[in-house]
Amino acid sequence: MRKLILCALALSLLLPGCAYAARQSQAAENACALYYVEADLGAAAGTDAVRAETAVLDGFQELEGLDAVERLTQRLLRGPADETLKSPFPVGTQLIAARLEDGCAVIDLTYPYSTLSGISLTLADYCITLTLTQLPAVSSVSVTVRGQELAYRSTQSFTAEDLLLSSMEDVVSTVPVTLWFLDASGALTGTAQRLDLYEGDTQLSALVDALEAGPQERGLTSALPDGFTVLTTQLSDGVCYVNLPGAILPSFPENTDMQPALDALALSLTSLEAVQQVRYLVDGEPAEWYGSAPIAQTYPRDMG
Repeated sequence: MRKLILCALALSLLLPGCAYAARQSQAAENACALYYVEADLGAAAGTDAVRAETAVLDGFQELEGLDAVERLTQRLLRGPADETLKSPFPVGTQLIAARLEDGCAVIDLTYPYSTLSGISLTLADYCITLTLTQLPAVSSVSVTVRGQELAYRSTQSFTAEDLLLSSMEDVVSTVPVTLWFLDASGALTGTAQRLDLYEGDTQLSALVDALEAGPQERGLTSALPDGFTVLTTQLSDGVCYVNLPGAILPSFPENTDMQPALDALALSLTSLEAVQQVRYLVDGEPAEWYGSAPIAQTYPRDMG
């Protein structure tokens, strides 16, 4: 009887450990890598701007082919759990549809993705491609918006090898700028930087991308609220026309002050030699306001 009790006791101690081991094994089988951008690019200097975090998706190991592609893409678009990472995808970016064609995952996304350009678009494509090509069924990735390819891309299909081999050799020129961010007191302060221009970049797009990416120096924060984006920029006779999306305004908290963002953007753009003034548009049209900020005036080079 005593032996029976001891055996029962030993079994009761063993079972929780077995259950824990089973859960750990199941979690490992359902684990996947999700790629995002470093939140603090200054701290990441000298390393890759993109890094993976591990996520566990219930039942993921049982999914194959297109089902796995859709599940992984939807989870990626939700954003990182790691606070040292940030999503490269504009607010409102969602999966419309996905399909697999001879190993190529074609990912069709909603309109906000089309607002990306330059290095911001490259990083977003990079994150999607590295995430999906971990699947055995996926060897390359193509990203479309509402069923259409982005015409300003130099290539429409990506592999992990292509992205990992791209480097500074793609830089075609550099440009000195002053980017404006918020200091600890909440005041705008300028920091001098030299931006790398890649094939397909303009000085305007590279500057906007850098401003959206945030400061490299510690103690500074972005003046742009989360989700703030620029549709297009165009230079004519020294005036830079900045086209802002009206559709994203409802996604911001009601008390969001847009003035610091517009001031920071205008000050940064006028640090370019060719830009004398900045004029804001909303969905391609002149407007009186953008959120709570008046934008009818043209921003001069010296804003005091």
